[in-house]
Amino acid sequence: MSKFWDQLKSLNSSPEGRRWIFVPYDQLSAEIGPLADEAPEKLGIVLVENLWKPKQRPYHKQKIGYILGNMRHFALEQAGRGVAVRYVFGDAPYSELLAPVIEELGPLEMMEAAERELRKDLEGLEGLTILPHQGWLTREEHFENSQNKLKTWRMDSFYRHVRQETEILMENGKPIGGRYSLDGDNRKPWKGEPELPEPPTFPDDPIKSEVGELIKKLFSHHPGKLDLSRLPTTYQDAQDLWGWAKQQCMEHFGTYEDAMTVVSSGLFHTRLSPLMNLHRILPKQVLDEVLELDIPLNSKEGFVRQLIGWREFMRHVHRETDGFRNLPDAKTETDGGATPNFLEGQVDLPAAFWEETKSGLFCLDQVVEEVWNEGYSHHITRLMVLSNLGTLWGVKPRQLTDWFWVAYIDAFDWVVEPNVLGMGMFALGELFTTKPYVSGSAYIDKMSDYCKECQFHPKKTCPITHYYWAFVDRNAERLKDNQRMRMMLRNVAKRSEEKKERDQWVLKTSLEALGKGQELSPKLLED
Repeated sequence: MSKFWDQLKSLNSSPEGRRWIFVPYDQLSAEIGPLADEAPEKLGIVLVENLWKPKQRPYHKQKIGYILGNMRHFALEQAGRGVAVRYVFGDAPYSELLAPVIEELGPLEMMEAAERELRKDLEGLEGLTILPHQGWLTREEHFENSQNKLKTWRMDSFYRHVRQETEILMENGKPIGGRYSLDGDNRKPWKGEPELPEPPTFPDDPIKSEVGELIKKLFSHHPGKLDLSRLPTTYQDAQDLWGWAKQQCMEHFGTYEDAMTVVSSGLFHTRLSPLMNLHRILPKQVLDEVLELDIPLNSKEGFVRQLIGWREFMRHVHRETDGFRNLPDAKTETDGGATPNFLEGQVDLPAAFWEETKSGLFCLDQVVEEVWNEGYSHHITRLMVLSNLGTLWGVKPRQLTDWFWVAYIDAFDWVVEPNVLGMGMFALGELFTTKPYVSGSAYIDKMSDYCKECQFHPKKTCPITHYYWAFVDRNAERLKDNQRMRMMLRNVAKRSEEKKERDQWVLKTSLEALGKGQELSPKLLED
């Protein structure tokens, strides 16, 4: 850390007479909170580079690089503008590392932590005052007022309410374009045109290189590839990524939002979520600027729905339920993670989700490879490949959730747990999603080019359709009152016993093979 430390010392100001703020790893912005409201010469910030946190889970190397690289550059940026910086290195819970800092510097303030995990760690720490988090786009009353007459929570009600309250994409009290959601216009597969943008790279610098060396030294046993050229770590990097996204992605974002291709892990997705979740670029800036773009309405509305719809809705749900711990019959593992399991999945996550083993299903192997290469894939591959197969197989929801948490660079508890437990795996039932998001091979074949590369034929030999019918059949009783599943339940009821037995055999044989780390093949799944 000598280069970082030398630069910080050369830039740093006297700590005397400062009001001190603790800035967590995911609030790296001088445009919100006290850093935005007061003169830099009056403030000091405490940043904690903590080796304890990445020891709790085997986080992707790229994720560790994202956090440490951005923390160090943020420290230098703030020191450069006159803020005094106390940069703490440690290997213990945050509360233990901050206690002696408070004793030395006096009381600390911080904006409320986004992650429940950090909130709980700091709970009861004397000398720490909690301020409202200014990085969110909506308030608690938005959530409460949009859901108070509903038996179950619904994102579309929340989204409509926020649009009405804020007048975003509204005109004379009505949604521009006549509909609140233009999702029906955003379901085209990508057939080779328009040309896909190449994800940007970012300049190397001594600070980032030093972080890379640290990861190689201390976290070489963690999964995933570390690619420093794909790491935006400075404030300018974040702005450059957003500039690339506005120019290269936003025009076609909506139309191909749900498309999947072997050519690109992101297509026209902006790749902004990791930086927004660190508040390295503010969601408010992104929202304001996308509203000003001259792009098709379906792209604009689709992007806005991701920002003020799903992203904000998920964090409200997570906070309201204390990470799904205060629900009726809630259960947790010894590490505190909630373990809802409405569909009663009992299968262990197959080894094919990790780096060294293949499943033989091209769609899964392609996406898993992308994830371990980049720490990223876009939301439909997360939902309709990874979570879909996990749900169809009956994987334990907590295991897949924890896999997402360590594998994705944008995964923090407030976003990953509701997205995977709730939406991806339907482990919470109809608490805030209307049905399981599952499909057979037909959807993957329609929305991607994966099937062209696969040893299985999508209409003849692909086992995913058998998994689907086996899933519907075994969950028929649990889903019998679900309005959106009635057609599928009627169809499975008409399915012959011979076909049902075949479905169950293909599922059982597949899970046995995958449980042993074996690849599936058409020959293996022949009668």
